[in-house]
Amino acid sequence: MTRNALVTGSCGLIGSEISMHLARHGYEIFGIDNNERAVFFGPEGDTSWSLQRLRSSIPGYRHYSLDIRDRAGILSLISELRPDVIVHTAAQPSHDRAAAIPFDDFDTNAVGTLNLLEAARLACPESPFVHMSTNKVYGDLPNTIKLRELDTRWDYDDPQFEHGIPETFSIDQSKHSVFGASKVASDVMVQEYGRYFGMPTCCLRGGCLTGPNHSGVELHGFLSYLVRCNVEGREYKVFGYKGKQVRDNIHSEDVANFMLAFLEAPRRGEVYNIGGGKENSCSILEAFAIVQELTGVPQKYTYVDQNRIGDHICYYSDLRKMKLHYPRWSITRPLRDVFREILESWNVRLGRAVPVTAGAD
Repeated sequence: MTRNALVTGSCGLIGSEISMHLARHGYEIFGIDNNERAVFFGPEGDTSWSLQRLRSSIPGYRHYSLDIRDRAGILSLISELRPDVIVHTAAQPSHDRAAAIPFDDFDTNAVGTLNLLEAARLACPESPFVHMSTNKVYGDLPNTIKLRELDTRWDYDDPQFEHGIPETFSIDQSKHSVFGASKVASDVMVQEYGRYFGMPTCCLRGGCLTGPNHSGVELHGFLSYLVRCNVEGREYKVFGYKGKQVRDNIHSEDVANFMLAFLEAPRRGEVYNIGGGKENSCSILEAFAIVQELTGVPQKYTYVDQNRIGDHICYYSDLRKMKLHYPRWSITRPLRDVFREILESWNVRLGRAVPVTAGAD
């Protein structure tokens, strides 16, 4: 019997990746996406192209242009579909944009998530529920960890964090940004529906989720946007920390692989820090160096001596809990391969024939 999956934010980076991934594993896919990204970020955030890709690539794909803030609509749809699994990736995703639209941000991230959870509890409480959370739930508390400054990056100078930030790290009493706070609310609620109601739920606290299908813009999608700036000769703005701030980058397919592993062997109210880990981490300066090697084009940038509010100086995920619970899962895309795929995708989308430099390793 064919199983079905409901994916919110199905036209976004992770939503489209998990939709394709689950379809390859025999699932019928129901997608929810009203292209609100174009409202949040303008024409460059438009994901219409991704919807066409889903329709052409997934047999029987069914799309619903529904806003997750529409409580009655969500309750009705999930009651009708009774999906076997739910993957929730829809969000207002920008750390910076949220401050200008706090009601839209909270209603989307927190209330929208509650709408989905309650609809699932009423219609299909046994169906695994995966929520795409964020490392911004930790606020700026990671900045209190002792750091050391290296030539091109900051790094942890405390052996307790040799492997990165674990799930036991506090999310309390720190500055989160408005976005981080709304995601904390959704994250805790997903945990609560697992712990209080016994539903199979998990929160994936993502680092920099990326890949060739990302519609990166200045306010969201660091690596994709950086590569696009290089390809188009745009100026990239570096905000504070000398450009040495560090992020771990994970390919969207590796995220989808983990989601599938959880859906096949779910747990209740779990939390996982999902990122590229230390091996796939880089600073902005290091990212400039890699993309310049691949394209042969110097990266244009300006430095703004003011960091973004609540921004992390250094963040990479401790992946040991994920690997302990799901030992068959691992990172399959090393950092330079991720860069290459993003670069090739932008060249195609922008109609450019800029070659990827051979032997750049």
